[in-house]
Amino acid sequence: MQHSELPDLAHTRTRPVHWIATAAATAAVIALAGLLQPDDATAKASARPGPGAPAPDPADLVLPLDCGATGIMITRKATGDLDGDGGAETVAAARCAAGSGTPPEGIYVLARTREGGSRVVATLVAPAERRSLTALTVRKGEIGATLLGYSSPEIPLCCPDETENVTWRWRDGTFLRASENAEGEGATAAL
Repeated sequence: MQHSELPDLAHTRTRPVHWIATAAATAAVIALAGLLQPDDATAKASARPGPGAPAPDPADLVLPLDCGATGIMITRKATGDLDGDGGAETVAAARCAAGSGTPPEGIYVLARTREGGSRVVATLVAPAERRSLTALTVRKGEIGATLLGYSSPEIPLCCPDETENVTWRWRDGTFLRASENAEGEGATAAL
């Protein structure tokens, strides 16, 4: 056996305590880097996306529908400037992707976030209202839809027996609903 003339380097072997210390130091550096980010007020990305930003894509979001394993199906979408800021919002109709029947649809307004992502800002029609849709438009800041519904809970989902033409317009922080029959409630949103 040959002996080294160098001193014993047994203290340089890694032990679990060395790995723990390295991991703690790395975590501290990452946490410190997160604290040293620029303020939202001074970062260019903090401004709301302007006229050049694309309208939100409903496929990029998880819509507030409980469909279990069947998944969500986007049935219609329309885009336009709903609040007059020059940027486009998206109105999306969606339902559960059932194999048969006519599941009720929800109608959602999507807007861009300051960071460039998108989010649901209003639910205009909730699936619990048992409505389905035959038309969806956005024209001159107004959302238009033709809703099919049911006069009573005994009417089967296959055969809606009511039709309602509805519009929504953004005013004073809410989407005001009007129909050919009567004025409706507003859906509050933050655009």
